Amino acid sequence: MPVIEIKSLSHPGVEPYALLTEAQLRNRLHPDEGLFIAESPKVIDVALRAGYQPLSLLCEERHITGDAADIIARCGDIPIYTGERQLLSALTGYTLTRGVLCAMRRPQLPDAEAICRDAKRVVVIDGVVDTTNIGAIFRSAAALGIDAVLLTPTSCDPLNRRAVRVSMGSVFLVPWTWIKPPLTRLKEWGLKTAAMALTLRSVPLDHPALCNEPRLAIIMGTEGDGLAQQTIADADYVVRIPMAHGVDSLNVAAASAVAFWQLRRGSAAEE
Repeated sequence: MPVIEIKSLSHPGVEPYALLTEAQLRNRLHPDEGLFIAESPKVIDVALRAGYQPLSLLCEERHITGDAADIIARCGDIPIYTGERQLLSALTGYTLTRGVLCAMRRPQLPDAEAICRDAKRVVVIDGVVDTTNIGAIFRSAAALGIDAVLLTPTSCDPLNRRAVRVSMGSVFLVPWTWIKPPLTRLKEWGLKTAAMALTLRSVPLDHPALCNEPRLAIIMGTEGDGLAQQTIADADYVVRIPMAHGVDSLNVAAASAVAFWQLRRGSAAEE
């Protein structure tokens, strides 16, 4: 466990924490070399238990024998970068109140069809770009028995630092990958599709036929434009959450939690 005290923002090895943008960390040209940043001992612990590979740690010196001690002991012989609080704040852009950051290797993502093969409940995130919403959807998915998460390429990266933080590490608990439209392929894989949208043919979330579907993909769209008309037209069900007081919709993260709970029948949460 080499502990390296840094004296400047340009110290070799700390680039992932300050100099690399989220896009550079992701490394689209060479995905097998991509990185992401996990923040706080609790979140890092979840990632380690899920098999993610740590590359380095960054924390204040007091946390080496404190909040980060257990994490450091499990990370093996990787660099531990430390320094004064003011310097680390300048490096990361904020005070490390959660104690520790960890640069980790991005995993090789599974094939979309493969993670759907045995799934009873899947969520498709279509065009959701807000990192907070992505993190919250993953947290609800993990808690409420969603078996897999698929994201269209226009959605936010689940391993974005803020999305990971908001999810409290839930992005490491549910199998996920990217899926390119058309989403009609889900039907070829044996899944009925339910598009969450307000239309004249929308059925309520508690519709008996919907709740009793043995295998279901729930398609969630962005709050602004919602789902594309073709996606809605192609769906087996178009679904609405009944509202009161003239409210027409919920935030996509809140709507996902309601939908996952109501449609959990037959999912991992029920086994």
